[in-house]
Amino acid sequence: MTIEIPKEKWTGSVCEVTFGATADEGGTRSRTLTVGGETAMPFLHFEGVTPNPPALALEIRDRKPDDWSPLLHQAWGEAMEDPGEWAKAAETAGADMIYLALSLTTADGEPNTPENARAVVRKVLQASGLPLAVAGPGQAEVDNQLLVPVAEEAEGERLLLGICEDKNYRTIVAAALAHNHLVQSKTPMDVNLSKQLVILIHDMGLPLERIIMDPTTGALGYGFEYGYSVMERLRLAAFQGDSMTQQPMLVNPGFETWKVKESKVGEGVPENWGDWDRRAQEWEAITATTLIHSGADILVLRHPESLHRVRTVVDALVNPAATA
Repeated sequence: MTIEIPKEKWTGSVCEVTFGATADEGGTRSRTLTVGGETAMPFLHFEGVTPNPPALALEIRDRKPDDWSPLLHQAWGEAMEDPGEWAKAAETAGADMIYLALSLTTADGEPNTPENARAVVRKVLQASGLPLAVAGPGQAEVDNQLLVPVAEEAEGERLLLGICEDKNYRTIVAAALAHNHLVQSKTPMDVNLSKQLVILIHDMGLPLERIIMDPTTGALGYGFEYGYSVMERLRLAAFQGDSMTQQPMLVNPGFETWKVKESKVGEGVPENWGDWDRRAQEWEAITATTLIHSGADILVLRHPESLHRVRTVVDALVNPAATA
């Protein structure tokens, strides 16, 4: 007797978004990166297609960070001293994309400047041919001061600029419009807020294929389940035909997991927590691989070994026959 597998029939799909521009397209990237395009929930190959596998980005900074775990300092070594060398190391580690986060201050403690931001972005673009995302320090006024000149400096490269939030999206979107970039739209864990910010950005004239949605996530054990459910609901709405929820989703498990106690602390913890380095890497990798199942199209990671682990899972999900 033949049993037919029940299948959902969706009317919508996820928008395809392309980062970076090659020389033929007016940029200098060695390759571009396309995400999105799914027509079914993650990896349900019998219901639809996943034409572009989830992309893995590695986060770097414009200067060696003071607040990162010593485990990350050990993993990256001297590359952290120079953003160009760090970008090269991230590309060598297998990243699909570089995620450059600008700092609030320079290494000498002075406020970051537009001139420094321009110079760092130019150095990273020259060091690596990967598509590039650039995020501000997270303070609306400073973000605007730094990201507008960055957009000018990298005109034509199709950067992903972030982070657009409800209080500062207008200036960043205007810069993206003027210089042909994309934007990262970030909201708290809420379906309606995520949708509303995409609408506001799109109303300024930015095409939907130049918007990436960041619905926010938590680390494993720290509100992670709620964020997962929001992402699932956004993806279901997209497949049901809601065009303002059809953006590919970016999440940052690296930022979230490396700030929790299980990753940060190596001493004074229960013995059964096990080896610190292994525990921290697994906290990041497990958070990331779980987010893939909720519909994440781009995951921003910090540890190069976490990237290798997550890549193995992505390859197995995209090509199950090859690993059977």
